[in-house]
Amino acid sequence: MDTTGRSRIWPAPFAMVRLLADFWNSLAHRLAWPYVELIFRLWIAKLFFFFGVQQLMHWAAALKIVDEENPFPLLAPIVSAYLSTGANLLCAILLALGAMTRYASLPLLILAVITQVRFEPFDTQLFWIALFCWYLIHGAGPISLDHLLRRGLADSAIPLIPRTIRFSQWLRSSGTTWYLTVLRLWLCAALIVAASAHARLSVGASAERWLPLDVAMRLPTMVAMVGGVALMIGAGTRYVALLLLLGLFAFSVADPRLNDSIYLLMLLAILTVHGGGVLAIDALARRWQSRLFSIPSSGELVSQNWPRVVIVGAGFGGLRCAQALKGAKAAVTLIDRNNFHLFQPLLYQVATAALSPGDIATATRQIFRDAPATRLLLGTVTGIDTEKRLVLTERREISYDYLVLATGATHSYFGKDEWARHAPGLKHVEDALEVRRRILTAFERAEESVNESEKAALLTFVIVGGGPTGVELAGAIAELARFGLDQDFRTFDPASARIILVQAGARLLPTFPERLSGIAQRALEKLGVEIRLASRVNHIDEQGVGVDGERIDARTILWAAGVAASPAASWLKARSDRAGRIVVGEDLRVPGLANVFAVGDTVASNAWNGQPVPGLAPAAKQGGAYVAKQIRALIDARAPMPAFRYRHFGSLATIGRKAAVADFGAVKLWGAPAWWLWGVVHIGFMLGMRNRVATLLNWFWSYLKFGGGIRLITGDRT
Repeated sequence: MDTTGRSRIWPAPFAMVRLLADFWNSLAHRLAWPYVELIFRLWIAKLFFFFGVQQLMHWAAALKIVDEENPFPLLAPIVSAYLSTGANLLCAILLALGAMTRYASLPLLILAVITQVRFEPFDTQLFWIALFCWYLIHGAGPISLDHLLRRGLADSAIPLIPRTIRFSQWLRSSGTTWYLTVLRLWLCAALIVAASAHARLSVGASAERWLPLDVAMRLPTMVAMVGGVALMIGAGTRYVALLLLLGLFAFSVADPRLNDSIYLLMLLAILTVHGGGVLAIDALARRWQSRLFSIPSSGELVSQNWPRVVIVGAGFGGLRCAQALKGAKAAVTLIDRNNFHLFQPLLYQVATAALSPGDIATATRQIFRDAPATRLLLGTVTGIDTEKRLVLTERREISYDYLVLATGATHSYFGKDEWARHAPGLKHVEDALEVRRRILTAFERAEESVNESEKAALLTFVIVGGGPTGVELAGAIAELARFGLDQDFRTFDPASARIILVQAGARLLPTFPERLSGIAQRALEKLGVEIRLASRVNHIDEQGVGVDGERIDARTILWAAGVAASPAASWLKARSDRAGRIVVGEDLRVPGLANVFAVGDTVASNAWNGQPVPGLAPAAKQGGAYVAKQIRALIDARAPMPAFRYRHFGSLATIGRKAAVADFGAVKLWGAPAWWLWGVVHIGFMLGMRNRVATLLNWFWSYLKFGGGIRLITGDRT
């Protein structure tokens, strides 16, 4: 604080340098390091696991080597052989999983040090020592079991574990910067000594044993000398290490003798991400600047006079727009009636008891923890005042300078809204849980029923709509009945359940090529699904459904036939199409409202080579990213973006076990290859590592067990 009581702020040059440093730090730490560190661990684990396997396969030779060069002279050679082999195998597995990483690194570190001291030294062993020291002090990265379980174990009732976790945290916070200092100076000494050796200066035996000179001497003399001096100073360590890393990588590609330099690349990567340690000039300058100038807090940054961007809806389009605005000079407010982002493509699996809601939903606040300029509000929007630039919710009014509507769509019953009570659709978590309740309750009621006609009606499931959702629902219910419930009931065979798919069009999956539609139909029929094409539903009640005048007694009717846009068009008094979607311009603006944009299922756009953009998640995400760029351009007074163009990468739909169809234009897949691809794509597009892992494990278990799933009946018991 100065004498007036106001916080001192950073001068422009310092602010710019600090901004660039923080940007690099965030980019390296959050985006690159988790995956780079995982690759390091897997590489080391693979190597030492291979060592252990080789020792087991050639046990006699391993005993002979240990007899000649026993790393533990106080122990019998056979005991030493068992210890070293066991350490290689067990510690390699733990390193790969990122479980007890520090304690897995310690035995390997001890073995490496003993070998380097007592037997013939070599550079790779020195790099192993340096890497094991890093894992001993810093631990595993974000993609590890240690990171996943740390918070829960720190507050657990298991004896000694909380204290161990606290000690590990202290070791990381206190020891990492000192380790980085030692690592930087060690590499500096290796490069300078290597450059001196190039100049035919004498190098001591101690330096040859404890410095990786064989690898360092393969670098050009000038590169080694300049790099060593730069590391010794510790100024701009991250960028010096990055340049050395890139240079060494280039030399490794050009010179096959450098193929063992991968470990030096790993150590340089650590310096690139984490800096040069506590004694580097970088750290000293940072502490000096922090004492002289105050750093604006997150709240101060948000409170600056930045344009206000309000995004309504945290679906694929709204969420992608908010993510793309991270780092922009804008105060972003994201409004949604739920506090989570839902991965809708897998909602049907919640409805058919294959997954739980938590597997496909991610807390929105968790996504924006690192975005202080993004505010999240839980609420339902009731209207828009475009003249006053206000978003109206049930409790408050929110001002905006730029507005993005990503409010999605809901079910359309084509004017027969009274059908909604008897035939729920599938757009929200609540819908999926209600569908799951109805499906599972039907089987339970059939078990207790003594009336055969009533039992038949309970075991009849009608799905209205033959698009991707209807096809996937029909296939999932058929698999649940044939495989998931096959041994659960006593008074009837679940496989006798009748699944009827009603499609108004001439074929299933009308957006797919005709050949793939036929393949999908045959796959469903193989599962026992009855398909009625060119058929229309003319009546639905709680007892059944009328299809082309025929009465079908069915207690479970599901709607997948049509969608209608949210009331966003009426809020804005904007032009809309027959489905209620806002007709937007080429730049996704609402005509007549220069600061209002709309994306996703809310809009009607012909940005797909003159054709309507489909209501798919990729389309919403592309639209959200485009609008974010457009808003950034407006804020920065840059030229506007060219017209939005939707790029269609393909369509996927799954029918059942090892059955799916995929259309990528010239490339079309079906059967098992399309099914595997469908799974990979959906896992990749999900948010959050926990959701990916949980979904993958559930799928794997269901695949092996021909069933499983979350078969809980919750909600209304009437």
